[in-house]
Amino acid sequence: MIASAVDKAVAQGASRKDASELAGVSDRTEQRWRKNPMGQDARKGPKSTPQHTLTTKERGAIVGIVTSPEFRNKSVRQIVPLLADRKQYVASESSFYRVMHEEGLMAHRAHARPAKRSTPRHHVAKGPCEVWSWDITYLRAPVRGTFYYLYLILDIWSRKVVGWDVHEAESSEHAARLAERTCRGENVAPDQVVLHSDNGAPMKGATMLATLQRLGIAASFSRPQVSDDNAACEALFRTLKYRPGFPRKPFVSLEAARIWVADFVAWYNGEHLHSGLRYVTPNDRHLGRDQAILAGRHSIYATAKKSTPRRWTGPTRNWTPVGDVTLNPKGAPARAA
Repeated sequence: MIASAVDKAVAQGASRKDASELAGVSDRTEQRWRKNPMGQDARKGPKSTPQHTLTTKERGAIVGIVTSPEFRNKSVRQIVPLLADRKQYVASESSFYRVMHEEGLMAHRAHARPAKRSTPRHHVAKGPCEVWSWDITYLRAPVRGTFYYLYLILDIWSRKVVGWDVHEAESSEHAARLAERTCRGENVAPDQVVLHSDNGAPMKGATMLATLQRLGIAASFSRPQVSDDNAACEALFRTLKYRPGFPRKPFVSLEAARIWVADFVAWYNGEHLHSGLRYVTPNDRHLGRDQAILAGRHSIYATAKKSTPRRWTGPTRNWTPVGDVTLNPKGAPARAA
């Protein structure tokens, strides 16, 4: 029957290989059948099972974890490090994703799909408080067509939000006061920090530039008409606005907006496992605690590999701390927050 169907498809213009594969056999198998049309199907399948194949129990554990109330709103790339912090190894990220694909658990849960970003100019940070990036984003106010304005300063080395405020207007004066307050809070010395921003009026206003000069901060600006030159802040704003709990309706007051942003910054700095930092929090990175955390994860993985070597075909996951960080590196897309 299969040989007859393949012949019919070939007569209509299909290749014999494609027709055979569509019928569920290889073209070599179909050729062997033609040599002995009255014979039996001699295929016996694979002679062995891969040693690192997940057991039914292990697959069930993965499904149970990713569908649990604690983890169902987290990505696999966050789940695996959290389990390692609890001294627990279940499976690799690729195994999690493979099982989720097979079980139909890979529906996209965000409000929008991730977007790729371009590669503008760059600055290199070798430690905290060397390169900051700042920007302003809109938060809807109760009156239609009006907004509150979130001013935010991000340390690109640690991804920590080092300064923020919410105002009812955009102004160079508000930006200057935030820059001065952030420098005091982080004990920044003159000529220590580069502050990168786009070309908006508050960023290049006379008050802001004079304040930066007085504080000894080097100003850096995006290329005109290229918003992705400040991708670090843009990515953070996307994280903010697609964070579960972000109001779908306008903020009822300026105070309500400030309270929500304060809670977000506390979560982002203290709980969010950042993909660009080997999944440690910005606070841990900023304060130098990331090395001990990553060393602990490496130890867990080394122990897991030693106890179940059949599950590993290469080295364990890379848990070495991130080194220098480049703002908008040349030749590579900017990372999401």
